Amino acid sequence: MAAELTAHELTAQHRPTLDQALEAIRTRAYWSPHPEHPKAYGENGSLSMAEGKAAFDALLGSRLDLGQPGTDDWVGDETSPYGIELGVTYPHADVDVLLPAMRAGQRAWRDAGAEMRAMVCLEILKRIADRTHEFAHAVMHTSGQAFMMAFQAGGPHAQDRGLEAVAYAYVEQVRTPDTAEWTKPQGKRDPLAMTKQFTPVPRGIALVIGCNTFPTWNGYPGLFASLATGNAVLVKPHPRAVLPLALTVQVAREVLAEAGFDPNLVALAAERPGEGIAKTLAVRPEIRIIDYTGSTAFGDWLETHARQAQVYTEKAGVNTVIVESTDDYKGMLSNLAFSLSLYSGQMCTTPQNLLIPRDGIRTEEGTKSYDEVVADLARSVDELLGDDARANGLLGAIVNPDVKARLEAAAGLGEVALASREVGNAEFPDAVVRTPVIVKLDGARKYWEGADDEAAYMSECFGPVSFAVAVDSAGDAVELLRRTVREKGAMTVGAYTTDEIVEDAVREACLEECAQLSLNLTGGVYVNQTAAFSDFHGSGGNPAANAALCDGGFVANRFRVVEVRR
Repeated sequence: MAAELTAHELTAQHRPTLDQALEAIRTRAYWSPHPEHPKAYGENGSLSMAEGKAAFDALLGSRLDLGQPGTDDWVGDETSPYGIELGVTYPHADVDVLLPAMRAGQRAWRDAGAEMRAMVCLEILKRIADRTHEFAHAVMHTSGQAFMMAFQAGGPHAQDRGLEAVAYAYVEQVRTPDTAEWTKPQGKRDPLAMTKQFTPVPRGIALVIGCNTFPTWNGYPGLFASLATGNAVLVKPHPRAVLPLALTVQVAREVLAEAGFDPNLVALAAERPGEGIAKTLAVRPEIRIIDYTGSTAFGDWLETHARQAQVYTEKAGVNTVIVESTDDYKGMLSNLAFSLSLYSGQMCTTPQNLLIPRDGIRTEEGTKSYDEVVADLARSVDELLGDDARANGLLGAIVNPDVKARLEAAAGLGEVALASREVGNAEFPDAVVRTPVIVKLDGARKYWEGADDEAAYMSECFGPVSFAVAVDSAGDAVELLRRTVREKGAMTVGAYTTDEIVEDAVREACLEECAQLSLNLTGGVYVNQTAAFSDFHGSGGNPAANAALCDGGFVANRFRVVEVRR
């Protein structure tokens, strides 16, 4: 197939971006090539806000034909958490036809080399970035994120994570030279001389199992890490969040074809209602890499049964914040209130357990009792979400009925410090919008005393549910944190303390249990947010996830180096 995008053109356009990404992951300094503000789009080929909305509206009720081989049906049953029937249908694949077709293009893709693969991946990301406004609506109406969050997290931040994965993949592949001249002296005899050639080779077909809440942000790292290391990628979206990843596959296939490669290197695996094809695909011998974000139960199943594949999982955890002391009480409350409210707590990084000494905490305003801290935090959340328009912009919509059920059940687990309330959405009257609930629990009370507080706070309650857990001391808080991370895992840990001894104890616990820690956040950075190129999302060292986004370990085992020596 004739290439419309030449290697020279791609390199001229994208090599500077790759170089900047390589420098960013080396220095860990702030950098992003993708603007966060909606008004930054609309020129140089990118869709404006109005054009993106029109493009999304045009998708509704349409058939998204990707031109894949093996299509045997058309499927799609997405309903927006905001109440809109999307009505988009997608190709359903006969995998016995599709998987061999995907493997057919891998030789040319392997032989293209690390740099060419990186340039093609960057072109895919560039075209996705040009359609950020369209993707934002697709993310919003599949995940329930409010528009601005869907725009930022589903757009530039997801694109940053994809580019970050490409950069790490490139570094690991070029670590070994393409060729080497090897000469071993033999004393008086002629030296032994060999020419050695080293080729990064892909493992096979990679399977990306998408999630409902962050289809692009969580999907792009694995997708681009596998593609950049030479693997074909089969994308299996969550059945309630197909559209953002289907559009991604569409763009990838177009770019691959234009660059002279087989478009079947990237394909979509949409499913019929209740079909559950992830289990079937995960154990196919052709599938050699799996990326998964979702429940612990299925993540554990994948790690146990998909023995032929390298499995990268992000599962559930119980995120914890220790509140011991602060010199900015109002700033602390404001920061925590925002963290608990953002996207209705439907983030794998949202704090769940707030560990507070029952004798209170030290602040610049004097000692605040446990009850005062919890009441003030509840008041801060109320003030933050008091205006319905602002509340909708922060909360988004409840993504599925399971989250709503957990929220409603949480009120029965203990004394309610902040009750959840229903928020009306004028633009989308059918949206289910709820404010967070905060429940007071006792870290010393056991089930035999009539209340199983520990069972509540030692389990993930995904959604806008937080537990204010009274503990006997800062030392007890650290030990409970340590046990929680070890037994249940955590994507994030936070702590507020002005005591160096307490800070050192928290830091040591997080180092030993391998959990990412944020200390004394009182401004515009929140514990549930991470920045690509600088922050690691997860650690891969505790039960919440077996990999980090992104580091060398996330990409290095997606390919192997094969040597030919002469």
